[in-house]
Amino acid sequence: MLKKSLETAFNDQIQRELASAYIYLSMAAYFEANTLPGFANWMRIQFHEEQFHAFKFFDFVYDRGGVIKLQPIEGPPTEFASPIDVFEQTLAHEQKVTGHINDLYALAVEERDYPSQSLLQWFIDEQVEEEKNAGDILDMLKMVQGNAHALLMLDRELGARALPPEVITGQPAAAA
Repeated sequence: MLKKSLETAFNDQIQRELASAYIYLSMAAYFEANTLPGFANWMRIQFHEEQFHAFKFFDFVYDRGGVIKLQPIEGPPTEFASPIDVFEQTLAHEQKVTGHINDLYALAVEERDYPSQSLLQWFIDEQVEEEKNAGDILDMLKMVQGNAHALLMLDRELGARALPPEVITGQPAAAA
């Protein structure tokens, strides 16, 4: 049985994950409007991953006997100054998400809820990857700043990103 404190905190996180998806969809729209389809692809995949994350919490709450209480989602930012601005905001957003996940883990430890700690460990590991990816792209954008050819090459590289299998199936990837 999921304790009320964690049920409430996980419902809040579901809202944050869905809000994150909406932010990334807005960023995808910015890149589409600026003829950078590879960057848009990268953000569309982020959108789908955030939805996947929301459903991981959603399913976990139900599996533990909790109740889902969906909350409103604010409109995302729609104006961006440049691709660098988008990825500065992306990195800052992922760092904020990491803080929320860490707070959830601390609550699970305080409540001595081991299944929640196990779930949250997956998210902790995921956030390391999310911050690294956003930071790496931001660093590359800063390196190519002002070089249209290099920006288009980076756009092509980001366009090759595909949805991870677990996002497509909704199930964890099989162990190698």
